[in-house]
Amino acid sequence: MTSDAIMHRRALHQIPELDDELPETLAYVTRALEPLGAALTHPIKGSVCAYFDVGAKETVAFRADMDALPVTECTGLFFASGKPGRMHACGHDGHTAIALGLAAETARLLKEGVQLPRNVLFVFQPAEETTGGAERLVNAGIFEKYGVTRIFGLHLWPNLPEGTVWSRPGPLMARSNEVTLTVAGKSVHVSRAAEGHDALRAALAWILAAYDYVEGLPANVRRTLQFGRMDSGTVRNAVAGEARVEGTLRTYEEETAQTIRETLSANAKMVAEATGCSLDVTYSTGYPAVWNHEALFERVQADLGESRVGVLEEPVLAAEDFSFYQRRVPGVFFFLGVGTTAELHSPHFCWNDEVVIPAGIAFMKKMMFLS
Repeated sequence: MTSDAIMHRRALHQIPELDDELPETLAYVTRALEPLGAALTHPIKGSVCAYFDVGAKETVAFRADMDALPVTECTGLFFASGKPGRMHACGHDGHTAIALGLAAETARLLKEGVQLPRNVLFVFQPAEETTGGAERLVNAGIFEKYGVTRIFGLHLWPNLPEGTVWSRPGPLMARSNEVTLTVAGKSVHVSRAAEGHDALRAALAWILAAYDYVEGLPANVRRTLQFGRMDSGTVRNAVAGEARVEGTLRTYEEETAQTIRETLSANAKMVAEATGCSLDVTYSTGYPAVWNHEALFERVQADLGESRVGVLEEPVLAAEDFSFYQRRVPGVFFFLGVGTTAELHSPHFCWNDEVVIPAGIAFMKKMMFLS
């Protein structure tokens, strides 16, 4: 079981693909699933679901994401990416391999006559890193079709002890919104600056007001706002006639996100009145916060007893589309430690699959038998 899963991880690591364009990955995963006796479906592009029907009234789901990142690998692994400029730098090859290992274990248990408490659905999804494949999958009706009443997922996580599992009840990962400001002014030569409307200056005024507002919120309002890119103007000796600012807002509570967005938009109107420029703020829909179902999390802890999950003191500001599943049914998301290594999305991200994959399969198997 675990040796095959490790083999799966190394094979998948060599064929990273992006978004929902996953033909090689999907073909590999489907081939691995076909001998197991599950019913296979492809609800959306780039996905495959494997359903083990044991005749129960309820179904437990396990999720794995399969897409990679546009990153050039620098690990030196003998099974490194064979696709230039693409890499499994976020561990999705591990997530998929763990789910394949657990699916094989499910098939073995059923062949041996073990009675599982619930039907089991494995959800292999595309586009976690881009457009949110999870949302499209739940909208395709898979939970209703298979009677899913709970879902579990995990993410490899650097700087947590290798092979250990961590989580927390309630907020675990942040709600994400991309924030974009576009400014239209009037460009003139600097010798006639008073005749223009300085889009660059307007953008800076709005950015500083945004930072002052968000940083002035109470400490117990968990959030971050950061702008990472700005383009403006054409030459050094002309007032900028346009500007574009791109950033990210991360929060946990929807009310907090809404209040911050409203304030940023109101500030844009004030800056426009003061500068004569037009300012437009737009926000991506983003991913909701990963919010672990409190009662289900406590059920996990109670059933595991002394081997219960480590509890994180604070949520993290990274985002994950597993949250879309949690909006439909109770769900818990876990972090699986990979020890001290490069950060996620780094071209140097590397981890010991001979330790981590068996630990992940063993833990998720416990979730299959959860009361």
